[in-house]
Amino acid sequence: MSFVNPDNLIAVALVINRSRDGPAFVFHYPPVVLPVSADADYPGDAADSEDMLLERLSRPLFRDADDHGSLSKHGGTRGGGGNNRHSYDEHTMSDSGTQTVPWESVAGFPTRDLASILTPARPYHKKLFQLSLDPLLCVSYPIHVPESGKWKRAKKNKPGRPSSVADDEIPATSRAPSIAVSAPSAPTDSDGAVDKEKDKDKKEEDEEKRSSMTMFNLVFILQPKKDQTRELVDALYANIAKKVNKAFKYSQQHSDFVWKESKKILATKDRAREDRKRMSQLWKELLQQYSLAASVHDIFEAVSQNRIATLHLDTAAGVLSPSVQIPAPFYVADLPLPDEARRARGLWLTTANAFLTQDALEEPGFLDRNFGLLLMEDEKKIIAELQADGDPSALPMVEFVRLSKPTMSFYQVGQSNILSLSQVRKFAQHFIFWRRAIAIPPLHARDTYVVSPNCDLSRLPEASASWQRAFPLAPPLANLLSDMSVCPRPYKTFCPSKVHRPLYLRMLAWLVRGGWVTQLCTFAYVVVWPEIVYQVDYEMEAEELEGPTPSTSPHSAGAVSSVSPMSTAVPTRPHNQLSRLDDDDQDGDEVGAAVLSPASTSSALSASLAHAGEPGKGRQASIASTASASASDVTATTASGSLPSTAGAVPIPSTTERAAEAARLARIAQRVSREAADKAAAHARKVVPEVTAHPSTNRSAHLAGIAPHIILDAKKTTGPESRYLAAIASRLRDDRIRQAWATMCRYFDGHSALERIALQEEMKRKEAWTLLTAMSEYLICTRHW
Repeated sequence: MSFVNPDNLIAVALVINRSRDGPAFVFHYPPVVLPVSADADYPGDAADSEDMLLERLSRPLFRDADDHGSLSKHGGTRGGGGNNRHSYDEHTMSDSGTQTVPWESVAGFPTRDLASILTPARPYHKKLFQLSLDPLLCVSYPIHVPESGKWKRAKKNKPGRPSSVADDEIPATSRAPSIAVSAPSAPTDSDGAVDKEKDKDKKEEDEEKRSSMTMFNLVFILQPKKDQTRELVDALYANIAKKVNKAFKYSQQHSDFVWKESKKILATKDRAREDRKRMSQLWKELLQQYSLAASVHDIFEAVSQNRIATLHLDTAAGVLSPSVQIPAPFYVADLPLPDEARRARGLWLTTANAFLTQDALEEPGFLDRNFGLLLMEDEKKIIAELQADGDPSALPMVEFVRLSKPTMSFYQVGQSNILSLSQVRKFAQHFIFWRRAIAIPPLHARDTYVVSPNCDLSRLPEASASWQRAFPLAPPLANLLSDMSVCPRPYKTFCPSKVHRPLYLRMLAWLVRGGWVTQLCTFAYVVVWPEIVYQVDYEMEAEELEGPTPSTSPHSAGAVSSVSPMSTAVPTRPHNQLSRLDDDDQDGDEVGAAVLSPASTSSALSASLAHAGEPGKGRQASIASTASASASDVTATTASGSLPSTAGAVPIPSTTERAAEAARLARIAQRVSREAADKAAAHARKVVPEVTAHPSTNRSAHLAGIAPHIILDAKKTTGPESRYLAAIASRLRDDRIRQAWATMCRYFDGHSALERIALQEEMKRKEAWTLLTAMSEYLICTRHW
């Protein structure tokens, strides 16, 4: 988890490109951005020649920095040096007469060079643009002028209304209504001259619009840590850069806002250069006079402090107030690392959000049943603010605040006759976006809550005073936290009586809101004990020895003889026998596999079908019958003294080859028969599985060496694991428990808290825990937040 903060967000800058004058660095904030040395966070990079070169190039612009102490990134001083700001605020003249303007350098780089490299070509239009100036990183979402050369899009004319170029250029809010007039008379010479002059002015205006700003780019200059670069860039790009540039694009298309403001800012900076105005004074004027500059300031201040940035763009079409933010983390799934502990301390510690899978998110009603709303401020205060607006559309939102309790899920709130479930979702998203609430699993008195390992104990004195004001009759905060940190137990045991339970649930909501406590949840996996593993393996081995069930009765000779060889499959043999046969075939007892004649193949299939009913003998009978058919064919051929015609057919092996093949098949059949007999004998010597009442305690000698098997996700089982679950279901004594086993298995994945099953399945908590208790013999459980 990474945070945007003043340490990794260096500056925000606006750059434009003009078709005539080229790129321009319009405005940046903060005003003073000092060069960043690569060895500050990455000591190993300090020796790089490129970094040393950049450092030396940047020194002439700030030659007084080493003499008067270093400045912070925001223009403040570190360790004294009150006159230091003066050297960064004033214009200076070199011995050669070159004027150094303080705002013409950002992070040690000249702004004219930055403007050139931060105006990418059209292929980057509305795409992520990322430029590395080691150790700095520039991230933006460039916006180019449309292909037509005009920022304003042509309006589609209604049927019967002639097109007008002027209508396309005038904003819709300022366009005058059309008035019906009579047909004009023939133009006079003076009218023609006036029309020509108007056309000339219009062409000049169109040319000015076409040849002015061709793109703009709001750039975020970062100094991220190497292991947090991707996460920080993704968050900043998707939530801030993309949305702000789109808001600027909208205002530019409707009122030419960005270009008009940029021209004024650039002209003001040029006059300040001539007047040698101080940078602090100039920046104060720009922020007061131009809303575009003020928006850049607001974006930097809000984003660097993890706040919501609400912009006020004073356009000709009216004031636009878009709001953007990087969603503030309101929880952590793991204890933060030491370098992030200061910022993450006090956040709610839970895995309720971290373990959400894509399957769960796509499941209808999952979030509605598993989460409720916890307001981050007092309910009365929020209702008073909504009512003070006087907006009639806020009345349903007021009802939502009154109905939503942290003990109720969104689904339960939506069951009222006042609000629909869609309204509940919409209002919940609104409050969560504006950071007035967070989504939590509904609080319940029977759940277990413990003191959070991530709580900020440095705030305990201040929090204790707030606690006493909120709950005057409650035990002191320190005492309650001490009791909850001893031994985990259901929260209801802390209540003096059932009458006090509503008050104690409000106290619990206060504790969760401040990150003082977290819920201790139970997670389960299915454990398959050795007795069940042995039983399933024994059954699978018995099925393997029995072989497949034939489709035709072996007792009917007529049925066997009438079966077509082309439509009947030869009985198969076990896979382990197949591997041994393949090895034997590769070794080669006599010769390679010979091609049998159609007659011998038919005889072999018939013979194998005749022996298919005998357990474990299907493959052996097939091989033996094939060998017999081959031998008979050899005898017939020898007696006749001639071979049938083979014109146009596969060549028939010689008599010697056929005899050798028959002998080889006979030896293979004998070997397979012996192996099958040995395996059957070994299986017969095994102990027949016995179902005991408690397989977890079965310590029989035949189970020695068999380890318990844990199924990591019971809802995604295949092969033997699915048979394990079926064997467990057959051992459950009660039919109701046996039927619930298939439903409950979907929660035995180590990620789904068992406390949420009652909510998801619309069951009473007592019923859900009764079922889980009956299944506990086959569950291995763990508890954490």
